[in-house]
Amino acid sequence: MKFFADTAEIADIKDLAETGLLDGVTTNPSLIAKSGRDFMEVTKEICGLTDGPVSAEVVALDHPTMMKEADKLRAIADNVCIKVPLTIDGLKTCNALTQDGTMVNVTLCFSANQALLAAKAGATFVSPFVGRHDDNGVNGMDLIRDIRQIYDNYDFETEILVASVRHVGHVLDSALIGADVMTAPPKVIMALAEHVLTDRGIEGFMKDWKATGQSIL
Repeated sequence: MKFFADTAEIADIKDLAETGLLDGVTTNPSLIAKSGRDFMEVTKEICGLTDGPVSAEVVALDHPTMMKEADKLRAIADNVCIKVPLTIDGLKTCNALTQDGTMVNVTLCFSANQALLAAKAGATFVSPFVGRHDDNGVNGMDLIRDIRQIYDNYDFETEILVASVRHVGHVLDSALIGADVMTAPPKVIMALAEHVLTDRGIEGFMKDWKATGQSIL
């Protein structure tokens, strides 16, 4: 499973890239606003930190203007992936961009039917939001299972990009189901390495090493 960082914070992206765990980055208008940076400027900088896809989202709601915005965004770098909402106009834009060889991430997916439409429109990625489903008392991972089955039934090439990931349990469940990608805040990805027994093991090793009075350097 690929790991995308869901952030526009450059320092966090650099830190994660150093671990070798970064396969791409997703951004959205809210994350760009939180960063306080210029949209085009920060997107270009992020594209230079990873060879993987960097999702940059259009803000227009109609197809013609989405296409104009997409033209500006994909000119930033070769690894820009245009992010469009799962609406009819978004699907029109997805279809047009895909035919032109541009990567497209169809976002704000909340049903398997919507995911089916995204695949038929040729989306590179579809982003179902599991955390927001959980917030409303629905098991978000059930949506991922449904999409996985549908895509496997018809050999769709669209990759399932699990979004709105809130905790490490979402990551584990996504991997068990067979999602292609998950995107999460860097702190969630880093938390995958945490385990109390690892901490205790290190503590014990360090205590025993100190007792030897030796030094490697």
